[in-house]
Amino acid sequence: MRRDLLAKSLSQLNEAPSSPDSLAKTSSPIVEEEPKTPSGPRSLQAMSNVLSQVSSQAAQMVDTREIADSALQDRFDTSDGLDDLIASIRASGQEIPVLLRYRRGAGQRYEVVYGRRRIAACRELGIPVRALIREMEERDALKSLARENSARLQRSFIEQAVFATRLEEYGFDKDEICGLLAVDKTTLSRLSTVARDVPIEVIEHIGSGHEIGRRPWMELRKGLKEAAVRDTSKLLEMIPDEEDPLKALQGLIDALRTATLGEETQHYEAAPVKRSKLMTVGDKPVRFVKKRGKITIETTEEYATDFIEYLEDRLPQIFDSWSSDLTCGTKR
Repeated sequence: MRRDLLAKSLSQLNEAPSSPDSLAKTSSPIVEEEPKTPSGPRSLQAMSNVLSQVSSQAAQMVDTREIADSALQDRFDTSDGLDDLIASIRASGQEIPVLLRYRRGAGQRYEVVYGRRRIAACRELGIPVRALIREMEERDALKSLARENSARLQRSFIEQAVFATRLEEYGFDKDEICGLLAVDKTTLSRLSTVARDVPIEVIEHIGSGHEIGRRPWMELRKGLKEAAVRDTSKLLEMIPDEEDPLKALQGLIDALRTATLGEETQHYEAAPVKRSKLMTVGDKPVRFVKKRGKITIETTEEYATDFIEYLEDRLPQIFDSWSSDLTCGTKR
């Protein structure tokens, strides 16, 4: 008897409702069947995307023969201090990965974004390099290069100047460049004027010169303007044969100064010119000569030469301010 009742109860539990009415009468909750996970090409593509994302975030070991160099550079000489880096990697391994981007076309698979010295050291040691690999356009690559080396390395003044103009050529505006190079607009103006007015062939011949600050390069720029030497090949001949970049730069400055003095002497002997009286600015070490449509400013103290650079950097803003006052009727 008990066996018959148990069989009947199990039979009722296993029966499924066959109509809407019977569904309404039952008190058991209805559990909808979950859709099956799609299989085939879509799931394979999704898995491929995930794997690609994971691999792009993890460092990989890359054969240095698969890495091409790039025109996107912010340093002149990657061999500087390379022996010390080779010794460090040989002893402790490569601690910081480099950044590569995928390269289109035939040849090597990757192109360096930053980490040239680490790649060169690993190549010298005959070992693969630890690298992060990204899909990047040139503009994004330049951003990564600028941020990485601004944080880790100290570019020389002239390397910073040339790199600033390169960023400008790629369409970065002044605010973006200041942010990427961690400089203010006054410094950026000085960087740009030197890179614009000193021929790149002269800069590359002298070298990066990490011990050379802003002042000698600004002095060279001034000397080039005063000597008015337009022939780059002549300028290169004027650079003394010195391994020390600072001595080479100073030698060129001295040669330009000599050339300028020679021209002034010849001009004076040919047709002496009556000079206007210099006017001083109160008791300040600055004086000026004002002629028709022209003003010449001189300094009587060495430290005051910075004032001329300061004034030169701000001439556009001063003119804009004057123009604005003129428009508003405050100037006549």
